[in-house]
Amino acid sequence: MAAIRTYTAVCESSGRWWAIRVPEVDGVFSQARRLDRVEYMARDAIALMLEVPPNSFRVMVRPELGQKLDEAVDRARKARSQADRAQRDAAEARTVATTKLLALGLSMREAGQILGLSHQRVAQIAAAAKQPEGEAAGASRSPEDHSRTGRPAEPATYPPAAARRRSASRVAER
Repeated sequence: MAAIRTYTAVCESSGRWWAIRVPEVDGVFSQARRLDRVEYMARDAIALMLEVPPNSFRVMVRPELGQKLDEAVDRARKARSQADRAQRDAAEARTVATTKLLALGLSMREAGQILGLSHQRVAQIAAAAKQPEGEAAGASRSPEDHSRTGRPAEPATYPPAAARRRSASRVAER
């Protein structure tokens, strides 16, 4: 099986348009009004030039904004990646601490006070920690669990949107 070829659509802002060039294919230039249309326009130009179907290759969009802006964007992406990693680490540490505090026999309210969380959040974390990996949240709950949380077992038990709107308008009329 042949590997799918990837082309780079290098685009630069030019007034209200994005000027597009594809360095891998000589003579492929295009333009797009918005950045979200660059891939489509580059794909169309590449397909026409190479006489291949537009879905037979990948297109990677690479905006060039100038060295200073490119560096700022790179820093922002790296910081976002680090923040995401830190958030995952914090969630894992919170789950471990919650599990250990509850295993000591502390109440959810006490564990929440120690961790700086509400007792409701501690209950959510504890429930998620007990759930086997890969199981969707809420997928295996019994009707008793739903009655305890106040949520119905099936979302279909809610009235249709039109009925909710009529009900809301009646309340507004009073």
